[in-house]
Amino acid sequence: MDISVVVPLYNEAESLPELEQWIARVMRDNGFSYEIIFVNDGSTDGSWEVIERLAEANPAVRGVCFRRNYGKSPALNVGFARSEGDVVITMDADLQDSPDEIPELYRMIREEGYDIVSGYKQKRYDPLSKTIPTKLFNATARRVSGIHNLHDFNCGLKAYRSKVVKHIEVYGDMHRYIPYLAKLAGFSRIGEKVVQHQARKYGKTKFGLDRFVNGYLDLITLWFTGKFGGKPMHFFGLVGSLMFLLGLVSTAIVGFTKLYHMHSGHPYTLVTDSPYFYLALTLMLLGAQMFLAGFVGELVARNAPGRNHYEIDSEIKQALKNTGHPHS
Repeated sequence: MDISVVVPLYNEAESLPELEQWIARVMRDNGFSYEIIFVNDGSTDGSWEVIERLAEANPAVRGVCFRRNYGKSPALNVGFARSEGDVVITMDADLQDSPDEIPELYRMIREEGYDIVSGYKQKRYDPLSKTIPTKLFNATARRVSGIHNLHDFNCGLKAYRSKVVKHIEVYGDMHRYIPYLAKLAGFSRIGEKVVQHQARKYGKTKFGLDRFVNGYLDLITLWFTGKFGGKPMHFFGLVGSLMFLLGLVSTAIVGFTKLYHMHSGHPYTLVTDSPYFYLALTLMLLGAQMFLAGFVGELVARNAPGRNHYEIDSEIKQALKNTGHPHS
């Protein structure tokens, strides 16, 4: 099969028939073999009944229905697991992503060798209250992830080589960072294509401004687990050691300062009367706790089931041949 189109959705009953017809027309005009996987994320507006009718009319339509609303990332993860196409296309169900972009996305994966091609909605039909935070968010994501050629991490319209979606796990709200997840899994050929952004035709957006706050928190989590997930002592141990040493030196300075004043006959106060003494002790205690956290983290990582799981792209095996030469 050429293409799997994965469409996560929540309360998009009005747009689904038009979207299915649009996708089917593009596939038919380009001669692609395809499937459309609608993942109904606990909709309450009859979206599932619409999907059932579409599946009866078009054998290429498949559907998955969640019992309740879990979020976009779980929906994508389930859709990825069920996809069978050589190239997997994701798009939102609100008709703001154009299926006319599919042929070029497919070509970039198959002919140009990209692992992922992410859409870039250069011209957006969104208010400034959404576009300005989006620009700041994307700038931060580029800096942290090191994927400097992407301008729109959160664009729902993306294309993936099948191998990519089978080797990553999308959880929580990590759909925003699928390119980063792929990079951490060893898929480094990540491209971008300017795509057309359609004005919303039906319904209303399901996301609020809280997604930007959650997005930054998820980005920090992903950066930390990607960099220190397998070696927590390298972070906690280093930070803890530095804090402990700083506190120890500060305590020594406070003590030597008092001894100097005593020896010189200058007036002095008790060490415990100095606020710096308590700050130094606090640094030492926090440093020791950070070090112990790293030590415990290392014990957990050492006993984790996937501690020796590595993503192997390919392997060559050759049987040992008898060359006829005697062994010494």
